[in-house]
Amino acid sequence: MSITDIKSMSFPEIAAELANLKLPEYRIKQLYTWLHKKGAADYNEMINIPAQLRSLLFDEYPIHTCRMIKKQISESDNTVKYLFSLIDGELIETVLMKYKYGYSLCLSTQVGCMMGCRFCATGLNGFVKNLTPSEMLSQIHSVQRDMNIRVSHIVLMGMGEPLENYDNVVKFIKLVSNQDGLNIGVRNLSLSTCGIVPAIYKLAENKLQLTLSVSLHAPNDQVRNLLMPINKKFPMKDLLEVCKKYVSVTSRRISFEYAMFKGINDSQECALQLSKILNNINCHVNLIPGNNVDGCSFEKSDITAIERFADVLRHNKINATVRRTLGSDIEASCGQLRRRTEKEQQIKS
Repeated sequence: MSITDIKSMSFPEIAAELANLKLPEYRIKQLYTWLHKKGAADYNEMINIPAQLRSLLFDEYPIHTCRMIKKQISESDNTVKYLFSLIDGELIETVLMKYKYGYSLCLSTQVGCMMGCRFCATGLNGFVKNLTPSEMLSQIHSVQRDMNIRVSHIVLMGMGEPLENYDNVVKFIKLVSNQDGLNIGVRNLSLSTCGIVPAIYKLAENKLQLTLSVSLHAPNDQVRNLLMPINKKFPMKDLLEVCKKYVSVTSRRISFEYAMFKGINDSQECALQLSKILNNINCHVNLIPGNNVDGCSFEKSDITAIERFADVLRHNKINATVRRTLGSDIEASCGQLRRRTEKEQQIKS
């Protein structure tokens, strides 16, 4: 993170960075409010800050924001998918979902992904870079401004593996939950990981009261190795051990994500195996109809197989639900819009 990325800084960091200007504390508070609470994309919006100071800040501290490239709205459930361009021209995706409790935003934490999950569109074009806290915050600010709404819940489940961008993600969490910023409570944040075991231990030590979602997608190492190469580095025994530790330290229930693919991980035997390995963990299993992604050979399970799978888990006292599919008509799952757009750009060039 560049030291000149002022939107990624906390209030004390901004005060220290601008100390040589000898600004009064109230002026720094005004600046912080514009950057974090109001989500200003340009210094010219900061009407209560002197023009001379705005000009100096503009030259020395550019605001890292994102520009809307495409916007798709689902006709079935009003889910909104955005394709944003960052200040360096890289593309990321963000998805807005409306629930009874309010608006939830699914954010990207990286451009691309290095995890190589076999069913995921994001990783097919490889990893490009980690997002800064400002680039994560700007996704919220841009959507709130576009839709004239307040986002109340955040899901770090978009493009990228959040725990491979650990420091920036934790900094983002602290900034987004700050009462003088967007003030989104940590309990309203969910972080999804494919299972970076050392980082989960580190996250547990921080005792953040967020919801940890672990992308499990398999009941044993053989199936998980097929779907998720990361399992060869951090096998399920180690992953489940750290999950137990996380629950013990934080007193927070873990959510296990389980995308279902026909003939791969959706059998009754798989359901029984999953029930057995999770029977002593305080958890919830979120069953997800898999996505048919261009370039991936897996086919999503049919709803009957998914419901049978859920029944087996419930019968064995494992809390399980089938995720409601949102935005299926606009390919709201991670990476699909970015990948298609980049293909179109290559064809044009």
